[in-house]
Amino acid sequence: MNLSELLKMLQKKSNDPPPAPPPAPVPVYWVETSDSVSHHFQFEPDGQLSVKLVDDARPASRRVVESFLNKFFPSGYPYSVNEGYLRYTQFRALQHFSSATLSVLSTQSLLFAAGLRPTPAQATAVSWILKDGMQHVGKLICSNLGARMDSEPKCWRILADVLYDFGTGLEVLSPLCPHLFLEMAGLGNFAKGMAVVAARATRLPIYSSFAKEGNLSDLFAKGEAISTLFNVLGIGAGIQLASTVCSSVQGKLVVGPLLSVFHIYCVTEEMRATPVNTLNPQRTAMIVADFLKRGRIPSPADLRYQEDLLFPGRLIEEAGSVKVGRLLHKVVKPSQLHQVIEKFPEEKFILNRGTKWTDMILERNATGEDALRGWLVAAYAAEIEKTLHKPSIDPLEEAYERMADVFSPFLSELQAKGWHTDRFLDGTGCRFAL
Repeated sequence: MNLSELLKMLQKKSNDPPPAPPPAPVPVYWVETSDSVSHHFQFEPDGQLSVKLVDDARPASRRVVESFLNKFFPSGYPYSVNEGYLRYTQFRALQHFSSATLSVLSTQSLLFAAGLRPTPAQATAVSWILKDGMQHVGKLICSNLGARMDSEPKCWRILADVLYDFGTGLEVLSPLCPHLFLEMAGLGNFAKGMAVVAARATRLPIYSSFAKEGNLSDLFAKGEAISTLFNVLGIGAGIQLASTVCSSVQGKLVVGPLLSVFHIYCVTEEMRATPVNTLNPQRTAMIVADFLKRGRIPSPADLRYQEDLLFPGRLIEEAGSVKVGRLLHKVVKPSQLHQVIEKFPEEKFILNRGTKWTDMILERNATGEDALRGWLVAAYAAEIEKTLHKPSIDPLEEAYERMADVFSPFLSELQAKGWHTDRFLDGTGCRFAL
């Protein structure tokens, strides 16, 4: 190639248009509309997803309600919780409101008895100090009652509030006898300390009964948010009352009992609305009685309003009048122990029929299924005995056969209704090991 041809080639290249720039990346975005609310979603160049509110056609009142639900109710409500959660939450809020109000009044009375004249705000600050100090003492006293609280969380939750109101009542009365200030203040705060521990110990099994989609942490967090909100409102109401109608002891003696009655009523309604789904002696007896009487198995929600919250240990005749967990040496004589065990050698329970009730003692590693098997045998035996009218005949063998025939479908339906059969919560009842 000569020089002239090379120059022509270079001139031709310089006249060519410059190459087109690469196309700009097309943004990836979309709009989602759900329940009158539109959101714009877009992936940024750095890979981050941005979300912007495009349109919200909801009325202002509905926005406020839904914002409240998002902050104080678990995600997915009402489909993510079991039946009764709304009623439980309503009375829980009222319970905390009345409790906080009463606390301010009682602390002001306590300081009056000590010869001080505090402002309502000072009474509020001191109430937290007194409560936190006695909490440690309550932990030591209640440390060996945990198993009983697992078995009967509703009863212990109500007892906790009764103890709390008892302690509060002593504080309200303290100005009437200032010479007994230390005794009344000490006993009152001791009772309140025990109440705090009992209330916290029963919180988890109660929240667990509402968890439906593995959302226990969400339930716990939202429940505590509601408690905090209404505690603050209650403290505000207490400060207002302490500055007006309750500035005297006479005013507190009128308002205090009314708040206490309302407080106990609220916590009782809370517990009645709670569908606890674990097996304890009372719920097991009620399930067996309903099965034998009506041929159906109740769900936890069906039984919640039938539970006896004052006397949970009462015997249910329709379920065989079974007592669980008495000491083995009080139930069976040593000479008869081998004979009693041989009646059901493959089972993890011992049954001993008496004139007024049937004793059942479980093996140490027995589950809820074992307790159900033993309870059904005892109930069928009582039913057979009534039919035969011959006390000399031992009906346990025939009762065991009946139980074996129905137990498999009975257990399947029980679990389908939401009952937990992997454990049996009999409190501090006696168990045996061979």
